[in-house]
Amino acid sequence: MRFRDMTEEEILRIVGPMMDNCLEGSNEADHAKHVRDFTDRLKNVVTPENLKSQLSYRSHRFFSSREFVSLFRKKNNVGIVWRQFPSTTDDKFVNHAIFFEIENEIFIDHCLIC
Repeated sequence: MRFRDMTEEEILRIVGPMMDNCLEGSNEADHAKHVRDFTDRLKNVVTPENLKSQLSYRSHRFFSSREFVSLFRKKNNVGIVWRQFPSTTDDKFVNHAIFFEIENEIFIDHCLIC
């Protein structure tokens, strides 16, 4: 079954650990861990220098839990929006990511927390 045709629950079971890893890599400033599940296109954007630059704007905010908000199915990808919580403030952020299936594997092709 194609990724985009799976149930919402099946998709979330696949992408949840990927997003956990991505955020843990960000929290730990571990580039290799952060980009492990990225497409080659996104890995070319999020270089070690780029990640370091992104982290310099975070002012010691670490990402903790998140809540699922919505899933969007497109012809070639799946978009997911979560409510993202940092560990150091009461702020809430939007975490949105786009996932592609490439040769029967799922990859993150876009991720932004704002």
